[in-house]
Amino acid sequence: MHSKTFSVPNISCGHCVHTIQEEVAEVEGVQRVQADEATRQVIVEWESPATWEQIEAKLIEINYPPAQPNVSLA
Repeated sequence: MHSKTFSVPNISCGHCVHTIQEEVAEVEGVQRVQADEATRQVIVEWESPATWEQIEAKLIEINYPPAQPNVSLA
């Protein structure tokens, strides 16, 4: 099983949380989706046939893209 915790800056209310949890859970292979309004964090657990790319694409499709990590170019 795979697990990923990430930030979604667009979370602003309970409806956002509900939408993320309902939509991502529809991706075949996703076992658990937990979103938190207060921290704007999402935890997703999945197994095959789901992939992170599919989960990320679903989040982008519903307008809740994961925050991109800060990249420092030194």
